[in-house]
Amino acid sequence: MKKIFKLVSVAIIATMAMGVFVGCSSSSNSSSPSKKSDSKKIGMVVSTLNNPFFVTLKDGAEAKAKELGYELLVVDSQNDSSKELSNVQDLLQKGVSTIILNPVDSDAAQSSVSQANNEKIPVITVDRKSNGGDVICHIASDNVKGGEMAGNFIKEQLGGKGNIAELQGTTGASATRDRGTGFHNIVDADKNLKVVSSQPADFDRQKGLTVTENMLQSNPDIQAIFAQNDEMALGAVKALSTSGKKAVVVGFDGGDDAKKAVDSGELAATVAQQPDLMGSMAIENAKKILNGESVDKEIGADLKLYVKAK
Repeated sequence: MKKIFKLVSVAIIATMAMGVFVGCSSSSNSSSPSKKSDSKKIGMVVSTLNNPFFVTLKDGAEAKAKELGYELLVVDSQNDSSKELSNVQDLLQKGVSTIILNPVDSDAAQSSVSQANNEKIPVITVDRKSNGGDVICHIASDNVKGGEMAGNFIKEQLGGKGNIAELQGTTGASATRDRGTGFHNIVDADKNLKVVSSQPADFDRQKGLTVTENMLQSNPDIQAIFAQNDEMALGAVKALSTSGKKAVVVGFDGGDDAKKAVDSGELAATVAQQPDLMGSMAIENAKKILNGESVDKEIGADLKLYVKAK
């Protein structure tokens, strides 16, 4: 009997030990609950903060967030779509309630939007669209209209005849596509206007300078240049100055540096956006979404042509 009792005791102890082990194992393998979003915390992903336009966009959003009592977490994608996706993932981990996305590339942005969609976090895009995913609201200037404004101004300045060069923005960005579409709506319709060169310079001042230098070597008789943003336009102005050539240069954005260049006569005009207003509008609409209010799918910010005062 003693032997039988001893064997039963050992079996019971072993069974209890296994139960404890299984319980610990189950606990260690269980997935941790996802972080809950904070209704007062908003994430903002900016394509690059190495561009005055997007710095102003950020400043406008920060000012409005402070006014309305929201914490705004701003991250810089450094013109890298993979960095953008990583930024969105980090913000989701930090529990943001909404993501304001200024995409690097409209096609690649759908991965970032989908990440937020999976976590049921609403997305607002600003300035550039995402070509996929569920975006609640898009806030931007009418870039097609702005391109048309630039085309009409150049046509007027050239007297309806001349050779034109175009500096394109980042390939794949909706702003690049739309500004180019508007511009070509005007100049391609007139057989006396000829776009002799159209090349990307990635919305970058230094690249704008280098690309313009190459354009001038290949096409020395360029009378006008449309740059799809101010940074490239200012690069083009420097290239013209270095080469001793003159041309009508029109930028796009209406940044402070560009306005100063217009006032000094270096730049003919800039299609002026209001990035601070767009940033502010993004926060206002984020608040509406979080409060359960409806918002428009597309919201436009006014444009105007900035030229030297006479």
